[in-house]
Amino acid sequence: MENDLDRTLGAVGPRLRALRTQRETTLADLSAATGISVSTLSRLESGTRRPTLELLLPLARAHGVTLDELVDAPPTGDPRIHLRPVTRHGMTMLPLTRRAGGIQAYKLVIQADGSRGEPEPRTHEGYEWVYVLNGRLRLILGDRDLVLSAGEAAEFDTRVPHWFGPAGSEAVEFLSLFGRQGERAHLRARPATGKPSD
Repeated sequence: MENDLDRTLGAVGPRLRALRTQRETTLADLSAATGISVSTLSRLESGTRRPTLELLLPLARAHGVTLDELVDAPPTGDPRIHLRPVTRHGMTMLPLTRRAGGIQAYKLVIQADGSRGEPEPRTHEGYEWVYVLNGRLRLILGDRDLVLSAGEAAEFDTRVPHWFGPAGSEAVEFLSLFGRQGERAHLRARPATGKPSD
């Protein structure tokens, strides 16, 4: 029994590191969000600090996952995913997948209240696919400034500088699939200066 417990707790560190890496969060950012020191976070991820409930609760909250996901609790047979929204950089993200590895799915909502700020394109490893559910999404991708309307999709290499925001005075709601690998698909969008279509 003790061996099982040690194995479970030993796997928490790599899982924490994977979650932080996927969300492109630094130890300093995570420390600011949780109140846990950078050195403690580093020791948790490396496995030199034993995880406790007092440490795991704020980390689960910051990553938008359940405690069960952090400790890889055995499945209960319930396939439902309990959404835990995370608001960051003017976007509300609802994780739609539970696993720390593989393709990650999110539902994102960006309000048109200016909280997103001026476009600041960023890059990171991976491939992303987006599908607009409601509203209009402005996508800056390299030197292209595009607008996607409801029902349109785009897929791109995230090493190309990119930025999302609402294209107009209404909120935009879209799905995002993100993975380290991806297959190319069609990009159907019009320039931001183009006229809306019916």
